[in-house]
Amino acid sequence: MRRRAFLGSVGVLLAAPHVATAFTLDQIYRPQYVTMKSDVGAGQILVLPRAHFLYFVTEPGRALRYGIGVGRAGLAFTGAAVIARKATWPSWRPTNEMIQRDPKTYSRFVDNKYVQPGGPDNPLGSRALYLYKDGRDTYFRIHGTTEPESIGLSVSNGCIRMINEHVQHLYNRVPIGTRVTVL
Repeated sequence: MRRRAFLGSVGVLLAAPHVATAFTLDQIYRPQYVTMKSDVGAGQILVLPRAHFLYFVTEPGRALRYGIGVGRAGLAFTGAAVIARKATWPSWRPTNEMIQRDPKTYSRFVDNKYVQPGGPDNPLGSRALYLYKDGRDTYFRIHGTTEPESIGLSVSNGCIRMINEHVQHLYNRVPIGTRVTVL
């Protein structure tokens, strides 16, 4: 490589407004088996938003724990629900409340019915588990994310975010009808 070409390449890199950096998930938020109270039945999901953990109970007293990102104050779901729908590479449209709260961020959804198709740029990531209560959609989801750095934080519009590979793992383990309790 000639000196001029090398210096030109370095100049382009330095002038670039954004250079992607590798993301490393903190070890505490990686999936791991843990012990827990034995009063939660096997096959259930327990979410502790303030701790940023989701527990999939594999047997009484034992669970697979995943790190999660959750909703900002006042935007999170609490209570009991069931997974009534599952989707791979789900489509997405922000709720009307999300659009009203932040019309600038969601400008492409204002005054239309546009739905973003599933894919690697979709905020729901690679999988979504839809939470229903009393047979009605809560509009809260357990889903993947395009923002893995949000795991361990309370920054979403209310949904429970997981690393895409982690939500895929959970998705394959939980059937429709799985009970989810968010404390």
